Amino acid sequence: MSIPILEMKNISKSFSSVKVLDGVQLSVRPGEVHALMGENGAGKSTLMNILMGVHSADNGEIFLDGKKIINSNPKEAMENGISMIHQELNPVLDMEVSENIFLGREIKKGTSGILSLVDRKQMRKETQKLFETVGIDIAPSALMRDLSVAQAQLVEIIKAISISARIIIMDEPTSAITDKEVDILFDQIRRLQSSGIAIIYISHKMDEIFSIADTITVLRDGQYIDSDSSTNLDKDKLIKLMVGRDLKEIFPKADVKIGDVVMEVKDFSFAPKVRNVSFDLRRGEILGIAGLVGAGRSELVEALFGFHKSSTGSIFIDGQEKQIKCTGDAITNKIALITEDRKQTGLNLIATIEENISIVSLDQLFPRGIIRKHKEAEVVERSIAKFGIKTASKNIKVQSLSGGNQQKVVIAKWLLTDPEIIIMDEPTRGIDVGAKRDIYLLIGELVQEGKSVLIISSEISEIMGVADRILVMSEGRITGELDRKDFSQEKIMYYASQFNRGKEDE
Repeated sequence: MSIPILEMKNISKSFSSVKVLDGVQLSVRPGEVHALMGENGAGKSTLMNILMGVHSADNGEIFLDGKKIINSNPKEAMENGISMIHQELNPVLDMEVSENIFLGREIKKGTSGILSLVDRKQMRKETQKLFETVGIDIAPSALMRDLSVAQAQLVEIIKAISISARIIIMDEPTSAITDKEVDILFDQIRRLQSSGIAIIYISHKMDEIFSIADTITVLRDGQYIDSDSSTNLDKDKLIKLMVGRDLKEIFPKADVKIGDVVMEVKDFSFAPKVRNVSFDLRRGEILGIAGLVGAGRSELVEALFGFHKSSTGSIFIDGQEKQIKCTGDAITNKIALITEDRKQTGLNLIATIEENISIVSLDQLFPRGIIRKHKEAEVVERSIAKFGIKTASKNIKVQSLSGGNQQKVVIAKWLLTDPEIIIMDEPTRGIDVGAKRDIYLLIGELVQEGKSVLIISSEISEIMGVADRILVMSEGRITGELDRKDFSQEKIMYYASQFNRGKEDE
């Protein structure tokens, strides 16, 4: 067994009065894919941020090749050969792809020193070489803001690879990319392994972990639980280590009688992403929308919610046609949308938990326009307790919460409006197996109350586990519809690739 390239010993960290890490340890060997597992709030991202110099540990030591190091900032971490792909992407949106790849280490031309100029042409050329090496088709000159979430994720992966790091931390690197792109990533990971580079891999996707990881370390509630070879573990053992209990039903399904149509969509389009979509949603039903990245699923629900004024078609609520031209119209008609990207469109990260949860419901809570802080606090505290949001106070800024707890804040915010139709776009993205089950149970409670749920998920097992009926989209159209008794991964994938296959056959 090789000597560890990295050792983190007795790492502890508190934020305010909340202890998020308590004596945690981690040992990683060269050329190893080391999975770091645990529920949201277990301390995984905090531990990695300490390694990267984003946070400083209250106690503990870090050793690289047996030598004690202190990373005071990410630049020092990178100089020590450590790079990180963050779960929440932070690209410079108005800069080119190549400029993001070489940010902080730009290629210069001309006179050296402060008068040297950035050589954008050479950076584009080098970026193109990197993309060609791994088989990625993205223009180096494209602006980051024009990329999809999946493309932006790939750019971050290439950026980390490009600095010749000895240790690469990957925090949920596949949360927004396609199966084809996952294969590209795994090929790159294996190539990096063969060069002796260590990968610390954070993911909630069990299949990925057992496919790629050599060793698995589990944290729970900020404490080190265990570390073992992946060959000595299985899904049930790993889940029990993560949550401290058995989860016999990963997808609990509520027994609900499905009622009349509550929403009917006819010939709905939002060019060029959505084309002539028609479907209905019934009371008490969980309707799933499946499809590959780029199929138009998110664009469809955003248009239904009034995000895109140029959309066309008809929407009927309880048999009456409604004009939904803005988000306010959707809220008035008792529709809620939990968006795919909680950071960009779901939350105000610099605001408090209280402000985020209550903001959409202020008109309902205080129809006379006078906000009573005592009542607002009571309502928010109930939401925090109901959704199990881990926080020391409702007055903490949302940006300090883990990704899973941020997602719970988004859900709490929209359910406070008491909607009848709840649209959930990737509601469990980046959420651990225990928190996922909590959301599935919540969805079951909603439909038992007579509400209707429209859910988008890229995880086929998830959408088959929770939905009563599935619509499959490809290239902006609905290409298939399946009742629960007919669900199968093969059928979903067939419909999801139907239009692409047709083009290939022409």
